[in-house]
This record gives sequence, structure tokens and C-alpha cells, in this order.
Amino acid sequence: MNRLETNYGSRPPEIPSSVSSIILETAPEFGFRVSLDPVYGRAGQLTAPDGRRFYFRGTIFDLNTLGASEVARDKDYAAYFMESLGYPVPEGRAFYSDRTCEWLGSDLNKAAAYDYALKLRFPVIVKPNSRSQGRGVQKVHGEQEFFEAVETVFNYDKVVLVQRPIAGADYRILVLDDEVIAAYRRTPLAVVGDGESTIFDLLARKQEQFSVDGRDTKINIRDRRIQAKLSNSQLGMSSVPGKGESVYLLDNANLSSGGDAEDVTDQIDECIKEVAIRLTSDMGLRFCGVDVITPDPIDQLVRDYTVIEINSTPGVDYYTKMGIQQQLIVKNLYRKVLSALANQSAIKV
Repeated sequence: MNRLETNYGSRPPEIPSSVSSIILETAPEFGFRVSLDPVYGRAGQLTAPDGRRFYFRGTIFDLNTLGASEVARDKDYAAYFMESLGYPVPEGRAFYSDRTCEWLGSDLNKAAAYDYALKLRFPVIVKPNSRSQGRGVQKVHGEQEFFEAVETVFNYDKVVLVQRPIAGADYRILVLDDEVIAAYRRTPLAVVGDGESTIFDLLARKQEQFSVDGRDTKINIRDRRIQAKLSNSQLGMSSVPGKGESVYLLDNANLSSGGDAEDVTDQIDECIKEVAIRLTSDMGLRFCGVDVITPDPIDQLVRDYTVIEINSTPGVDYYTKMGIQQQLIVKNLYRKVLSALANQSAIKV
């Protein structure tokens, strides 16, 4: 009995991810044969006409080199190299769990992290160094909240970042080689009051709407960050916001954390496009999500901006939920990814 028979059986794939669905649809245009893992349909093998094979898992393709991808995944390393190249990044430092400090022989522990937070002055941003989708990101305002946030991060990451907050609007810019494929403004998880419903009820409705929209985001109402955010605003789950009043419940604007997005692909100014394209190349990447915060209008010359993070495996599932136009943009993106792989195959033959 072979591995496929042992682990997967002979049943056909379940519903694949949106990326896999697009690949299945468009790969034949470039002569690729596609084989997906038969359980989740999220990992795939692409066989080119010349016999060369390429692989992908989710949004990870054989485009970015391993070293560049690993640096991008480590937020502290990425910030160091971006700053050395002249890109503005948040002021901040990395600190380590007690076990990691012992292993490294470092004194950059949580006590040192708190001293640094005092130097920056509260509020500060606390975030894990190598996690994505906004997990563990929190703006904290004092000592108790700070140490609680740091301990939460250390539950799943050995490195925590302490940064000065950046004011402005949050944007994700998707780059493939020398082209900006898509751009959208992100806003954190929030509810809008109707003058009658509690925040708890508004959150429940928002969760229901996610299901209607096909988003698999699950709002954790017991998330300590939500409770802290409400407390700092002198609110609670039983509070009733006024009609039209927006109440933000998280500090990170990731769509996977329940944030919302506004497409700005057709509005974004050429200057910030050029920054994103150049940064992607400078960091050794071909496919990249560049996250910037700026107080300037995105459709005009952007002079004041900060690169918050880069992502070598930018997710697009939530972006496709925004509408037909966004689905077409993503489909075009993966056509370009397949074209790049096809050209790569031809060059190496």
C-alpha cells in the first residue's frame, strides 16, 4: 500500500482554496498539468510541458528565493535590512523569551522590553516577530497590559517586537516583479452602532455577515485584546454605541482578524507604486505584499510613509470576497504567476 492509499485514500479533492481553484482553471493556458493534494486541495504540483515541476502551497509559489522569504518572514530582520536600504520603518526593537535569552546569553528579556517601552513612552505596539494575519498584535497603554501582551506573544513566538505606533491609513500593496497588481486600504475589526444594540449583539451580526459573504473569519469575543481595547475606551460588551458610531475592537487591520478593506488599485499614486516595486526587488523578492501606513492621501504624491511589514506569501482569499472586480484582479495575478513560472521553466531548459 503506497502513501497516497494510506494517508489520503482514493477520494477526490474536497473544495480547494480560492488560489487552487484559480490555478486549476488557468494552468492549462500555459501548458501546465496540475496535481492537488487529495484532502484539502491547498498544495499542488505544476508540471510544465518540458517536464519541469513547480510546487505551491496556499499562496507560496516557487518564485521567491528561500533566503529572501525567510528574511521577510522575520519582521525584525526585514526591518533592519529595509532601514539599511533607506526605507522608513517603525522605531522598535526585538526582545526574547527567558528561555531564548538563556540560550543566546542575552539580557534582552521582558524586563528590558518594558524599559524600552518606557523609553518610547506608552502607548506602544507589541507584536510577535514571525507570525502573520495580525495574531498577537496589540497597542498597549501601561505596565500590566504590556506584560500580559508580551506573555501572550511568548506563548507562540520566542521573539517579541516593541514598536512606536504609526499614525495614518493602513495599505496592502501586492507586487509581482515590476508591477503593482492590487492595492487596498485596511481598517481594523469594528462595529457601527444603531443606537439600540449592544457591542456584543453587533459583533454577532458581523459574524453572521462574514458567513453570508463567504469569509471564514471567526471573531473571538473572549480575545483579551478586544477586552483591553474596549476597556481603554471605557466600554464593554454591554455598551450601546450611538447610531452611526464606529467602535474599533482591535489595533491591527488584517483582514484575517476581521478587518475590512477598500480597494484602491485604480487610485494609488505612481510614487508609492514605485516604492513598493523597488522595495520588493531590493529585498530579493518577486511576489510580495508591502504594508505601508501613511497620513497622506494615497491618490496623491505620498511623501510621509512607513513600511510596516513585507509579506512574501501574501494571502488573497479575503481580498477576493470584496467583489467581482477583485476576483478578476486575483485571477489575473495568478495568470501572471503562472506566466512567470512558465518563463522560468523555459529559461532553465
